[in-house]
Amino acid sequence: MLGSTSCVSQKKYTDLQNQYASATQSRDQLEVEKNALQDAKARNEETLRTSLLTKNQQVNQLNESLSGAQEQNTQLSADLRGKEQRIAEMQRILDQKDAAVKALRQKVGDALLGFNSQDLQVNVKNGKVYVSLSEQLLFKSGSTKVDPKGQEALSKLAAALKGNQEVNVLVEGHTDDVPLRGVVSGAKDNWDLSVLRATEITRILTQGGVPAGQVTPSGRAQYVPVAQNDSPANKALNRRTEIILTPKLDELFQILEQN
Repeated sequence: MLGSTSCVSQKKYTDLQNQYASATQSRDQLEVEKNALQDAKARNEETLRTSLLTKNQQVNQLNESLSGAQEQNTQLSADLRGKEQRIAEMQRILDQKDAAVKALRQKVGDALLGFNSQDLQVNVKNGKVYVSLSEQLLFKSGSTKVDPKGQEALSKLAAALKGNQEVNVLVEGHTDDVPLRGVVSGAKDNWDLSVLRATEITRILTQGGVPAGQVTPSGRAQYVPVAQNDSPANKALNRRTEIILTPKLDELFQILEQN
């Protein structure tokens, strides 16, 4: 009886030892798995913290960029309003200038009524008033002295311009392409002739009351023809004086300088 009982107890003991060993092994395995999970959790938490920090930094950068963009848009809007105001002001001045040119053209045209349209024409071109006078009205061939009929026209033009300080006057002398033969009326060539004629006309205008500081004489000789120099009629068209009246644009230039 005792032998049999001892044998059974040994077997149970062995089973218990095996169970204990298995439990210990399972515990150790679980411990390993637990540590692995804890490490993974720690890594995930660190990754999340880093990601969150990065996201916060990105959000802050976006907010800064948005704030900067809003400030820039505000400045751009202000600049746009300023430019729109300057454009409106420029348009107002241009409208005034166009009105002044039309009024000047009417005043000059009225003052020069009665002259042959072939000898004297008043036109508006490129925002300027052009008074074109033929050689036949102003000068004898090769002369730099203005004929009485031409002096009458110039005196009437001077009277129309007198007191108007807002107009610049450019006197351009023009010739055909026929060279001068020797020295004619003190002119050595067509350059001289055109300049001397423009200067003489300038003198008459200033004597008639146009401020000298507003008048500029210039000679273009044969280099700005209105027709081919291929016939007597066309050559006569090119022998002319053009008086170009330009309203001053000081206000407009000031606005342009501000840009």
